[in-house]
Amino acid sequence: MTDMDRRSILQLTSAATIVGGLVAGAGGAAHAVRKAAGQVVLRGKRTGANIPDVLTAGVPYFVRYDLSDEQGRSVGTENAHCLPVAVGLDGSFVIATLVLSLDDGVITAATAFQRPLPAVTEPPVNARPWSHVFAITGGTGTYVGAAGSITIEHPTRDEDVLTVDLTAP
Repeated sequence: MTDMDRRSILQLTSAATIVGGLVAGAGGAAHAVRKAAGQVVLRGKRTGANIPDVLTAGVPYFVRYDLSDEQGRSVGTENAHCLPVAVGLDGSFVIATLVLSLDDGVITAATAFQRPLPAVTEPPVNARPWSHVFAITGGTGTYVGAAGSITIEHPTRDEDVLTVDLTAP
């Protein structure tokens, strides 16, 4: 699995996005998002992870964050399930699914991204800031029929900032 080409990875990502959308809410495209289209910024503090010391292609890991809004109020959790498909000394290429369990519903998303952190370890200090974008695949509650993107910035190892851009259906 370490020699997957970009086309294979994109096909897997497309399949994950389709499946995520179907699981998140059958007929989601037929429903309008009750929450107005717009942008929401959330901050996360890591509360769990099983990232191995050495990333290995085909060996999944997860990361969990508690989320708060711009006023510092707790609003839910972020859970990312990641699968490295190619690993090198300068990082790894990862397919990931994301679930935001918020007070007013769930948002699901998927992506494939280059993780620039060293593949052999995740340094607890002096980690390089990095970001990646997820495509929203669906949602429940307030977010039924959700579309748009989620940009996640990692300023430190244990913190992230999510910018959720919801588009009108």
